Amino acid sequence: MTPILANTLVDLFHKGGPIMWPIIVVTFFAIAIIAERSWWWLQLARARKPEVLEQVLTALDQGNAEQAQQLCANTSDPVLRVLHAGITHRHASITSALQAAAGIEIKQAGRFLTAMDTIITLAPLLGLLGTVTGIMGSFQSIGGSELAVEKVTGGIGEALIATAFGLGIAIVTLIPYNWFHAKVASLQHNIETAASNLEVITAKHS
Repeated sequence: MTPILANTLVDLFHKGGPIMWPIIVVTFFAIAIIAERSWWWLQLARARKPEVLEQVLTALDQGNAEQAQQLCANTSDPVLRVLHAGITHRHASITSALQAAAGIEIKQAGRFLTAMDTIITLAPLLGLLGTVTGIMGSFQSIGGSELAVEKVTGGIGEALIATAFGLGIAIVTLIPYNWFHAKVASLQHNIETAASNLEVITAKHS
């Protein structure tokens, strides 16, 4: 960030009024969540082992459950972890084991999505609150004994700055939120597909 841009942002922050403090807190939360979730999904992409998944299903189809279980053991791939839970409990309640393991993986993948959704809703509302307080300040100046043009324009500027910042945070957060949501849906689909294949193969050999 260049010094000129930094000074401009600081100047706008001060002109935005007191409501800019909660807005900047929400901004830091949004940045932290987006950075953490981006890193988490990057690590997950590196952990996925589709070729091992094919080997596991092939071993199961050939009736070699022990080999399939070994292939799934000590893995960081969430799909393989779910299959490992199902294979381990294949003689008990395989469906319950798969659902429990899948629930854990989906919950981890969907972390902070609710917080991002809250930020998307809260940021424009804070901006709107800044608009109201800024306009109120302008009307108070108009109602005074002397009309101060600087106070009127300052109140309107405060309202516009707060609104712009609030909308900007919501827009910037909305894009990664939708991307993360799509990634969770894709992971859930992959887990459900692998679990269904496991159940079909297990039923065939039972």
